[in-house]
Amino acid sequence: MHHSLATDDPSYQPARSACHPGTAADARDFARDFADLLHPAPAARTTQNLLLLVSELVTNALRHAGAVTALRLSADHEDIRVQVEDPSPARPEGRSPDLSGRGGGFGWPMVCALAREVTIRPHPGGGKIVQAALAR
Repeated sequence: MHHSLATDDPSYQPARSACHPGTAADARDFARDFADLLHPAPAARTTQNLLLLVSELVTNALRHAGAVTALRLSADHEDIRVQVEDPSPARPEGRSPDLSGRGGGFGWPMVCALAREVTIRPHPGGGKIVQAALAR
């Protein structure tokens, strides 16, 4: 039985959930399950943007930092927040996309275009935290 994570009750606490995905597919499944439990449900476009954002952030952490130490999702009345923690202190860098399809370069610009806010900060235990907010 699923319990919805209500966000339309003024007395609610923000919905929160966390996992340690090993792949971008695991992260998308986790995000889809999270979105399915929100009440009211986000618009289909918001859910698709959430899945794309989670996929890109997790893929970047796996590719450039070697691991995802945590994926945290939260939602309130205004935003759905995605927080990806990884062991590398190196900040994401934008680069020119490789149009041949071999070198990437599309992910970070996509993250910045999808999210209305992106922050990067050091993790207290080492590494970094990348947080992105989507309009609810």
